[in-house]
Amino acid sequence: MSQPAPNESDFTSTADRPASLWPESVRPSDIPTTGFASTRFDPLADERGRMSAQAAASFDVCHPALALRAVLLVQAVLAITALGGADTLPVWGARQAVFAFGGVAGTLLWLVVLCALQRPLRALTAAARAAVVLALGGVAGLLAWAPLAWAGLAAEGHALTLAAVALAGVGFAALLWAWLDLRARIWHPANASARLAELQSRIRPHFLFNALNTALALVRVDPARAEAVLEDLAELFRVALAEVGASVSLEEEVALARHYLAIEQVRFGPRLQVQWDIDPRVHAARVPPLVLQPLVENAVRHGIEPATRGGQVRVTAVVQRGQAVVTVSNTLASVPGQPGHGMALHNVRERLRLLHDVGAQCDVWREPGVGGAADQFHARIVLPLP
Repeated sequence: MSQPAPNESDFTSTADRPASLWPESVRPSDIPTTGFASTRFDPLADERGRMSAQAAASFDVCHPALALRAVLLVQAVLAITALGGADTLPVWGARQAVFAFGGVAGTLLWLVVLCALQRPLRALTAAARAAVVLALGGVAGLLAWAPLAWAGLAAEGHALTLAAVALAGVGFAALLWAWLDLRARIWHPANASARLAELQSRIRPHFLFNALNTALALVRVDPARAEAVLEDLAELFRVALAEVGASVSLEEEVALARHYLAIEQVRFGPRLQVQWDIDPRVHAARVPPLVLQPLVENAVRHGIEPATRGGQVRVTAVVQRGQAVVTVSNTLASVPGQPGHGMALHNVRERLRLLHDVGAQCDVWREPGVGGAADQFHARIVLPLP
């Protein structure tokens, strides 16, 4: 004898499942089911990703702050060199003035050329990259010396003089390249990978259990929506467990945040209202993997969960002054929820600093409500656009 088909009343009596598990609203991203994406666990791919990340970090010479540090390093070495060949302070000052011009001109020329060629250089082997970098240093040294020789401030262009200037340029290029490589080895991938793992662990077990319980409760009442929840969950954990490399596009991060909020909308039902306002021009901006998801997770945890009537989460991304500005805003409950430790925001700031140095920032602030409206909390990320 066949059993009667289950209905919704069979599930609503369960104490640990809120009534909003089956909201009347549909999923925000009503995409046809295409199956689960394959998860990749390939040690060789991980190693290639780490090497690619290190090469990208070594060629990260386009930031003004890094260029300033390189110029100051060269100037310090030149000042010591000029001091060694001077008898008096006026002689040292004159020699240093000449060296300073050549050092600034050569260093900036070398950095500009490397910044312009960073993409094709990444495709070369380590030995080929080093050869090109050192050769560019020699050429930059000669080009910086040429106007000084023309003005009569440098020695005449004999063969030995030209060789000495070129070798000096190669030496400074080797010094800067060793510094950039050491910087990459220190921060990428050791520290950055550790922080990435820490941030990825912010997909907390309670969220996993809630999402699985949501899917289990829906599996017989609404199988299609249960499958959609599991697909969103699979996409989140596929990225969390298998993502390699130094950065991803902001478009990918927004898509991942949509998966997360789609699951939470099923769990909270009409209590969670989500608004998206994404300018397509920001899609090309680069961000560390899983940098946006913790911000929307915090918005749900601290803004929606404590509120009896729920609230709103809004994600906006616009272009301002040549930068991508991403803001995650959420309403706040009248009764504050359990305070967090700020670990997610700290990690977001640190990983943005590792990727973009001073070119990116992360700010948070609270805005009082007007006319009886709920207070709002904002988290904003500013990113450079390529």
